[in-house]
Amino acid sequence: MSDAALRPRRRVSDVNGILVPSPYPLASIAIALAAVIVITIVGFTLGSVDIGLSKALNTLHTGALGSFTTAVYHVISPVPAVGITVVVTAVIWWRGRDVRPAAAFIGTIAVTWLPSAVIKEIVHRARPDVALLPHPYPVQPDPGYPSGHTVYMTAFVIALVWVLRDTRWHRLAQWLGVVAIVVVFFSVTIDAVHYPTDALASIAWSLAVAPGVRVVWVDWCMPRFPFLRVGDPAA
Repeated sequence: MSDAALRPRRRVSDVNGILVPSPYPLASIAIALAAVIVITIVGFTLGSVDIGLSKALNTLHTGALGSFTTAVYHVISPVPAVGITVVVTAVIWWRGRDVRPAAAFIGTIAVTWLPSAVIKEIVHRARPDVALLPHPYPVQPDPGYPSGHTVYMTAFVIALVWVLRDTRWHRLAQWLGVVAIVVVFFSVTIDAVHYPTDALASIAWSLAVAPGVRVVWVDWCMPRFPFLRVGDPAA
């Protein structure tokens, strides 16, 4: 009998939470595709419908709160966000002594986050008019819908919660993750670099798209690489 046959099988409960196969893969993908279509169509209809709310939120951009929201906007801008993701991915790999959860984590975030930039260019919704704002942020050159910052943070939280699903940190990650998403939502809207509907659409995007992305990347693509297969002792 071969060594492989004698080796105990890995139980599903022993597999990191983000690697557990989805029980409804086709439904997850269908929901993700439908969400992309609906969110894109909605973006074309919004115009400046919530400029009044943007102006009201922007009045809060003073003192310590204004400095805080601007700092949040800078910290999760694309370059720092990539750095944060790489560092957390490295920690997941180091703590688990397993490259697969780390690959699943970073891949899920990337494939959820990056396509939103394509939709942003397709919809091309302008950001709130700085001439109408009481405390305008410097003009941003790219369109605003959806908010890349908010898509990123929501995708990051979802992926991290999956990684920690079977650990004592799971519930804490959920609560802190919700707080982080709310903080980013209000940061980008108090700075008025995005309309509130930009940020809401971004949260909906990640919530709907990330599960489908996880199916495609983790359940379908990763097993094609021997060192990323669940149950491969070489990993």
